Amino acid sequence: MSQHQLVLILDFGSQFTQLIARRLREQRVYCEVHPFDLSLAEIRRLQPIGIILSGGPQSVYSPQAPLIGEELFDLGIPTLGICYGMQLMAHLLDGVVAPSEEREYGRAEVEVVGGGGSLFAGLAGRQTVWMSHGDLIERPPAGFEVTAATGNAPLVGFENGERRLYGIQFHPEVSHTEQGSEILSNFLAACGARKDWRMSTFADEVVERIRAQVGDQRVICGISGGVDSSVLAALVGRAVGDRMTAIFVDNGLLRKDEAAQVEESLHRGLHLNVVSVDARHRFLSALEGVSDPEAKRKAVGRVFIEVFEHQAREIEGARFLAQGTLYPDVIESVSVQGPSAVIKTHHNVGGLPQRLGFELVEPLRFLFKDEVRQLGRQLGLPEELIERHPFPGPGLAVRILGAVSAERVALLGEADAIFIEELRASGWYTKTSQAFAVLLPIQSVGVMGDSRTYENVVALRSVDTSDFMTADWSPLPHDLLGRVANRIVNEVTGINRVVYDVTSKPPATIEWE
Repeated sequence: MSQHQLVLILDFGSQFTQLIARRLREQRVYCEVHPFDLSLAEIRRLQPIGIILSGGPQSVYSPQAPLIGEELFDLGIPTLGICYGMQLMAHLLDGVVAPSEEREYGRAEVEVVGGGGSLFAGLAGRQTVWMSHGDLIERPPAGFEVTAATGNAPLVGFENGERRLYGIQFHPEVSHTEQGSEILSNFLAACGARKDWRMSTFADEVVERIRAQVGDQRVICGISGGVDSSVLAALVGRAVGDRMTAIFVDNGLLRKDEAAQVEESLHRGLHLNVVSVDARHRFLSALEGVSDPEAKRKAVGRVFIEVFEHQAREIEGARFLAQGTLYPDVIESVSVQGPSAVIKTHHNVGGLPQRLGFELVEPLRFLFKDEVRQLGRQLGLPEELIERHPFPGPGLAVRILGAVSAERVALLGEADAIFIEELRASGWYTKTSQAFAVLLPIQSVGVMGDSRTYENVVALRSVDTSDFMTADWSPLPHDLLGRVANRIVNEVTGINRVVYDVTSKPPATIEWE
């Protein structure tokens, strides 16, 4: 990514580290997240225009505290410490950090003092911010001026203008900090950022990178019909043309008519080379009698690898496997808190690269989800595909609580299609982040006409979220919910009751399984 200026984010374990990267990208500045212990040699090689030290859960004086060498501050690169990053800067440069008598978590009022320095230039003298700390800085390092304070802490902002070192005790990356974007923008100005990161040029750059990597060899990729895999296939297809084969495995657990929609969008619409494999019977057979959610996921994953591996071997001369790994997966795998236990199975194809001797192509590995959608628009993918809500890798198998069968898949598919159709017609589909129906493992008594019924119950789920780490249930209009419920009960034989899930995450998860 040497075509762009780079801001380097060193991760000390904050739950908000990814948000810092998102906020910088929103301001058209390219950034990368790396572990806190990245070597000075590697930092010099990357040639960042600025460095941000993230927050973290530790205290700088703890024996387990993640530390860096103070030589970092002698590189002459503008550096911003956030929360733990600020305390670490103070600690290493001979300031004094100590436990606070009053911890600060949540909203706080900050007062800009001493003119505010570079970070607060042009901003309000008093502003609401988001705090999350149990320590405070009692004395700044020599040469640093105090730029902000709260009632509980006389030092929540400082800077050394000559060395271009800056620190703030609060989190500018979270939405609760009212002028957080402006503070980050002021730091970027101190870095001399050109703000030249644009998706319009990214596609061309990645296409050239793919061509350089694969040469004249063949590439295969797996597509699910979701946004990530569809953008991946379109991007690789643009790079290598008919030397890319996209393998679409119909597992019988897709949304209604989804298999046909995938073929229409990618094969006929974008003229990509798509091989469809009808494996519905194999997947449903593997799920027969399986009710445990984790057992379902493992069964689906095992059969998928078997089917994909068989089909991949049929493609002569394929040396490369393209995967839709996204940047959050990459960040989690190198986190200061250790590699994530599992990268979602629908973002990769298990151990296939090693088993088949493939080399990996991961052109989306530096992008966030919203950036993938932007890239999809640049590549000409249809809007209905780009805005499609997330869908679990095991498909409807984990939206059918209890046993999975072809009949129950069809039942849920019809109900889910009605819900999505009404959301689209009302304009609510693009206002929500994820919406779907769940088939419950219970039956309820109902009355249809003059007859008693004892049939299935469906739950509707719709959530609003920016990062899928937390989510609120969507306040859908009552008339919309009533219309959906009425249509499902009347049009889907076998369902006589519809309920709406009004639980946030946490304590619940978005999916039911």
